[in-house]
Amino acid sequence: MRFIGVKGVTVRELERLARSTTNLNGMERWGYIFVEPDPADKRPKPPDRDWVIHATPAGRKAQETWRPMFGVIEKRWRERFGSKQIAQLRDALCALCRQINVDFPDCPPILGYGLVRKDQEYDLRAPTANEDEHSSRLPLSALLSRVLLAFTIEFEGESDLSLAIRANIVRVLNETGVRVRDLPRLSGVSKEMIKVSLGFLKKRNYIVIVSDPAAQGTKLVCLTPKGLQAQRFYYQLAVAIEARWRARFGQAGVRNLRNSLERLVGEATLQLSPLSRGLDPNPGGWRSSVPKPDTLPHYPMVTHRGGFPDGS
Repeated sequence: MRFIGVKGVTVRELERLARSTTNLNGMERWGYIFVEPDPADKRPKPPDRDWVIHATPAGRKAQETWRPMFGVIEKRWRERFGSKQIAQLRDALCALCRQINVDFPDCPPILGYGLVRKDQEYDLRAPTANEDEHSSRLPLSALLSRVLLAFTIEFEGESDLSLAIRANIVRVLNETGVRVRDLPRLSGVSKEMIKVSLGFLKKRNYIVIVSDPAAQGTKLVCLTPKGLQAQRFYYQLAVAIEARWRARFGQAGVRNLRNSLERLVGEATLQLSPLSRGLDPNPGGWRSSVPKPDTLPHYPMVTHRGGFPDGS
């Protein structure tokens, strides 16, 4: 939305500016934008990518609301976690982003079919006169997103399952069975994305779904031998990539980033984690009417459904 000006922007230009594709149909359905052929384009049937995206009145209101939120939330985090801690996190992220040196988008990976990040070509970022200044201008959310995407690309280059499915779903399963109804609580992922993930895993023989003999009408998800191997591979590859990053980007830099993130997350349970203090929903929003999560996803499930990190 930040790239849609008063005169609008073509689909092609938006993808260049945002360095990402997005779900335009969903954004139209939610009332933020409308897309139409360029009146100045005299071709009978111009390609969809040459159509122009305009913000609706609701979209313009959303732009005004969202624009300052990056700075507002980062200020809250400094107050909540301490200025020194957030400064250390920013420094660690900036150090990695400067070395990654790829022009990634400023948002978390958007997931497509199989919950794999959507295929996208990324360019090497042109060096600036002051690399420190380039990174320091980015909001904290963009720094986190770029480092996460770099890790994801490396992981999924060696994996037949997405990092999202491995980290959120396969991780919490076992061979004896986990109740389907417990998966949203265990994974932090929405019921809709649980259903999508289980369908994908079942079709490829990573899991079987059986009736629970101890509770009528309850379904259990069990890892197959292939699924157990996939679970082990998730941990092995994640550890291997972190070791590579220590060798590639420097032991101190990766250690500083891990230490900063561990202090931010704190305890394993969400109720005891410092992150929980920022998760009280707006009283007027739909999240206020659903139970609070017990945990957060280990990987953001940002999909076509709406962009929420739990896939809802």
